[in-house]
Amino acid sequence: MPKRRYAVYDVFTDKVLAGNPLAVVFEAEGLDDAAMQRIAGEFNLSETSFVLPPVNPRHRANVRIFTPHYEMPFAGHPTVGTAIALAEAAAEAGERGTGILVLEEKVGPIRCAVKQDGGPAFAEFDLPRLPEQLPLSAEPDAIGAALGLDSQEIGFENHRVGLWSGGVPYITVPVASLAAAGRAVLDGSAWLDLAPTRDNGAPACAYVYTRETVGKDSAFHARMFVPGSPGYEDPATGSAAAAFAGVIHHFDRPVDGPARYWIEQGIEMGRPSRIRLELDIEGGGIAAARIGGNAVRTAEGSLFV
Repeated sequence: MPKRRYAVYDVFTDKVLAGNPLAVVFEAEGLDDAAMQRIAGEFNLSETSFVLPPVNPRHRANVRIFTPHYEMPFAGHPTVGTAIALAEAAAEAGERGTGILVLEEKVGPIRCAVKQDGGPAFAEFDLPRLPEQLPLSAEPDAIGAALGLDSQEIGFENHRVGLWSGGVPYITVPVASLAAAGRAVLDGSAWLDLAPTRDNGAPACAYVYTRETVGKDSAFHARMFVPGSPGYEDPATGSAAAAFAGVIHHFDRPVDGPARYWIEQGIEMGRPSRIRLELDIEGGGIAAARIGGNAVRTAEGSLFV
């Protein structure tokens, strides 16, 4: 009977039972797509990553990412969590556990840096694609109504509703206050009528954000809603932060040089998360961007599949 190691990590947090949980299956050779999909459904977490030998031998691993229902070309918390899981496994085997490693994902190779200094490990990765704005035909009032919010609660300063992607598209919804963000509830059927679909046929998700925050060092407060049957809220969404990099650049116009933002998420769910977003601005444009966060291991074991 096959025996495959796995571990569960809470990602974008330095505390257990917070952040976004991720299952990492370390030895995924021999599993076909259908088996990976069924295993992801068995874990029933927002994502499960499967570690395979790299196509390019200079890279650390090929990583497949599955939700319980479909495969993702790229996702932030699986990238951070898998990088930390591989680094910790290397350190436990007496090998170098910190430094640079490259993960191959469907979106392309992703360069990651992992740091372990005695506390919870921290990893950051370069965005595989710089964010871009996509056309959105849905009206802001309709988007607000699908989130249970009035039209006057949608938008703040010069921020407006848009569709942005850093590998995965999101409808980004600025709201006027922390209170408005807290009242948001996604009407899945209404959302399906207005949201464009992704390449895998799934609808674009809702990323609600405001500049009012709970944490004093946070720049933005965010919530992310996934439509479906049933829909759910995600406690920390790195791929949404990748898209959000374009929102910040477009509306806030940071000056040339490095810019760093902490994004808080998951607070309404009781799973507080912190995502670090860094932008390198050159000539008024985004030259590069990175997403980072901590991850802590909460469980480990074997799969007999």
